Amino acid sequence: MSQPGVVAIVANPSKFSDLDEVKGSAAVVAAEAGWPEPRWYETTVEDPGRGQAVQAVRDGATLVCSLGGDGTVRSVVQGLLEVRPPDDEAEVPLGLLPAGTGNLLARNLGLPIDDLAESLRIALTGTTRRIDVGRASFDDGDVEVFLVAAGVGLDAETMANVDEDVKKKVGWIAYVLAAGKSLLRKGFRVSVVADGHRARSQHARTVMVGNCGELTAGAQLMPDARVDDGLLDALVVSPKGFLGWGSVLLDFATRHRLGHPSVKRVQAQKVEVLLGSPEEGELDGDAVGQVRAMLCEVHAGALPVRVPAAPEGWT
Repeated sequence: MSQPGVVAIVANPSKFSDLDEVKGSAAVVAAEAGWPEPRWYETTVEDPGRGQAVQAVRDGATLVCSLGGDGTVRSVVQGLLEVRPPDDEAEVPLGLLPAGTGNLLARNLGLPIDDLAESLRIALTGTTRRIDVGRASFDDGDVEVFLVAAGVGLDAETMANVDEDVKKKVGWIAYVLAAGKSLLRKGFRVSVVADGHRARSQHARTVMVGNCGELTAGAQLMPDARVDDGLLDALVVSPKGFLGWGSVLLDFATRHRLGHPSVKRVQAQKVEVLLGSPEEGELDGDAVGQVRAMLCEVHAGALPVRVPAAPEGWT
C-alpha cells in the first residue's frame, strides 16, 4: 500500500460514550499520515460488521479497519473474505483498532491495545502481512471464520455466562468469575480427530482449536500456535476434580515446562470434535449455543493485515 487510498472504519458504537470524539481524533491521525478522512460504518445488533465491511469495499475502500472487540474483528473479516477480488494483489487489508476486553488477535500480533491513535497509525503506515484464518462449523451448520479460537466446554460456558455489566467494570476478570461458576462440572465424552487420524474417545472438560497462542489474560495456552504457520492447534483439557484443575493451572503458569497428562495438544490443518452430549460452543468469544460437533479447518495466509514494520514475534 504505497499510496494513501480510502480508509473505512467499521465501528462498534457500544464501545464508546462519544463516538464523534473518536471520529475527530481519527481524522487528525489520518491527516498526519497523508490519508483522507476515514469513512465510518457503524455496526448493529443485527449486523455486527460483516455487511458493513462488504459495503465499505464496494464503496471503494482500500483499507478496512475494525474498531471494536474480537467479535467485531471476526465479523469484519467474514465480510472481507466474501468480497475478495480474483487478483490477490488487489485484496483489501484489515487494520486492527482494538476497543474490546480481550483484543486477543491484536495481542498476538504485537499491536497496541490501549492506544487508538497509534493503532490507526500502524494501520495507515505499517506493512501488510498475511495470517491464517480458521473456518468452523457446528453440527453441519454454516461455515464461519475465526481468528483466535473456536471451542466447546468450559471456555464456551464462560462466554455464555459472563455478566456484561461486570465485564465493563473489571474487564477480563469477569471471565474468571464466570468460569468459576462451572469449574467443577463433570465434563463430557469427546473424540478429537486431527487430519483424519482418529483419537480414542476420552473425558474432557474443554476443547479449544486455536489460531493464536495467547488466549486470555496473557496466558500462553497454546505455546506452539502461530498465526501464520498454516496450522490450527487443538487443546484438550481433562482434569479430575479440584486438584486436577490445580495441576492444569500450574502447567499453564509454567508455560508447560512441567507438562501434565490432563492437557493434550496437537497441531493439524483440520480438526473434528465429536461430543457425547450437547455442550456450549463459542467462536472468538461469542457463544453459539449447545452443539454436538465442531469442524475446524485452516485457510492458510487468507487474510492480509496491517502490522508494524518490524512486528515482534513474527517467524
